[in-house]
Order: sequence, then C-alpha cells, then structure tokens
Amino acid sequence: MRILAIESTCDETGASVVEDGQLVLSNIVATQIDLHAKYRGVVPEIASRAHIENILPVLHESLNSAACGLADVDAIAVAHRPGLIGSLLIGVTAAKSLAWSLNKPLIGIDHVHAHLYSVMLQDGTTKERTGTDTVSPSSNSSFILQPSSLSPVFPAVGLVCSGGHTALYRLNSWLDVQLIGSTIDDAVGEAYDKVAAILGLGYPGGPIIDRLAQQGDPKAIDFPRSLMARDSLDFSFSGLKTAVLYNVQGVPTKNNKPSRIPPPLTDQRLADIAASFQAACIDVLTRKIKRATEHFKAQSVIIGGGVSANRGLRSALANFPIPVFFPAFEYCTDNAAMSAGLAHLYLAAGRVSPLDLDAITYSQFVET
Repeated sequence: MRILAIESTCDETGASVVEDGQLVLSNIVATQIDLHAKYRGVVPEIASRAHIENILPVLHESLNSAACGLADVDAIAVAHRPGLIGSLLIGVTAAKSLAWSLNKPLIGIDHVHAHLYSVMLQDGTTKERTGTDTVSPSSNSSFILQPSSLSPVFPAVGLVCSGGHTALYRLNSWLDVQLIGSTIDDAVGEAYDKVAAILGLGYPGGPIIDRLAQQGDPKAIDFPRSLMARDSLDFSFSGLKTAVLYNVQGVPTKNNKPSRIPPPLTDQRLADIAASFQAACIDVLTRKIKRATEHFKAQSVIIGGGVSANRGLRSALANFPIPVFFPAFEYCTDNAAMSAGLAHLYLAAGRVSPLDLDAITYSQFVET
C-alpha cells in the first residue's frame, strides 16, 4: 500500500510516497530557510506564497522519485494541524483536490503526532533498514536496527522538541496517545533561535549553537534550569533565554544601563555560552523524560522534531536505562514522509477524513 502525503504546516513544502507505513520511496522537501533568514524567523505571509510556488513541483518530483503515478497511490494524506493557517491551507487544499479528483481516501494527520512516528521510517529505495537511529543503554553510538527491534515497546514516553513544540506524551500504542506535559512559554527550538539572535549567530539557531557548543565548556556558565514543581512534566525556557541575554548584555537597571559591563564576545566566550546554554536545555529535557518514564513505567522513549537532531541531546541519552529511539537525521525536521507513514495506520483502522477537512492552527493531539 502506497500513500502520498503533503506537508505545509510552516516553512517547508514537502511531499512523500511511503509504502506499507515505513518504506520511504520519496521524500522531497523545498526549504524556505533563505527566505526567512534575514528576519531571523518565519514570516507567515512569505511562507504561504512560497508554498503556492512550490507545491506542484514538489508533488511532481516526489512521484517521479518514487517511480509511480497518481493512479499507483492508495490514499492521500496531509498534515492539517497544527501550524500557520496560511501555510496549512495550501497543503490541505492540494490534498483535498487530489483525493476528490482521484476518488482516493483522504487522511488528515496531526503534525506533532507524525513527528513521533518518524522513528519508524526507513529508506524504501533499497528496501534495507538504514533510517532509524536508536540509542542503546550500553552504547554511545547509533546503530542500524535489526528486524527484532524495529519498533519501540509500549507503553512509551514521547518527546516532540522543535521550534514550535516542546511536549511530552504517553503512548500506549501509535494510535493511543496522551499529552502529559508541554511548554508554558517558549519551545526549546525557539529558545535556540532567540539565543542565536542574541549572540549574532544567524538563523536557524539550533544547528549553529549545536556545532558551536562542541568547542565550548558546558560548565563555564551556570545557567538556570527551570524544572517547576517536583512532579511537573511541563517546560519553561523563557527564563533561560533571559539569563543568556543578561549574561551577554548585562542586567539592566532603572536607567536602562547595564549594572556591569559584560566581557567581550570573543570566539571562546561565544562557544562557552553556546555550550552552557545547550547543557541547560538538555539537562531539563532529559530530567523531564526521566520523570515521565518513571511515573508511567515506560518501556521505551521516542524523540521527534527538529531538536531530535541535536548531537548533545543524543549523547546525553546514550546511557538512558531504557531504549531511546531517534529518527534518522533526514526525518527530524518537517517532512511529509512521517505523515504518510502514520496515515497507513489510520487507513488500516478505517479512520479517514471527510473532504471538508479543516486546516487547524492548534494540535488536537490526544488520540482515542
């Protein structure tokens, strides 16, 4: 069974053909990073216009890359929530048009849910398992999964961490998911972007800070870790972001002048700030994951979203007491393959969407 999926939730236009829920036959993504870089963030109107320009070429390239035609796909899937409304509408309109004209089932997918499922994707062009990385309790290195360990064991705890989302979930199965914690302010990826802007490092901030952190001392600056209540599974990164700002620019006083003149931003100081900031972020994420796994007696951990590509996070979870599953790097950021894969399970369960499917800006994540 082959499913064609469309992604347009934010600033990536994607289309993918996935076979039997896991084998990725094509995964085409048109990025808009260059369009938004000078604004140091996504501009919704610019994103929407770029989706209009990209959607048809991306669809054509995805089908060509998969060596199949529209008649060869069994269903059309689309990430219809959450996201920027203008961006969502482009993808949802394209998916509904295809489903109607081809008389194929339409399947609406929650983008956040799909990020969790991304750990199941594998390269279907060679029919060999080359995609998912797993972190073993006894090893610091990633390795190719064997058939006996392709899937996380449930119940599992899932973390979606990206520029727009930082949330924890309990998964009893792929279709039985409950939200158990979320950010009360900034998402962790958003904090990375804002700290990168403070340091003048460019956009997107996550990969830049991750690379720079490798050259710095993570203990150079004791940035705060907001863990909230003792049993809380929620996140807060706003205070950490402010602490970095004050470290760089000084603490403002009543006359708007800093209480001290901070040291100059030498290359080494930039690296130390990046390393210390990243260490604080990762410490919070890993401690919250540990809380959740202990509370819910989870058998595995699933990480998804753009920040799942972070080398510091992967290294920190290398010796976690239960298996931790990361997606392959090409499926960490926004893509359509993860929606196509998850849609296979929806279709098998008879959960299809009507042709008046709405684009929704917020997540309705809890699946029953």
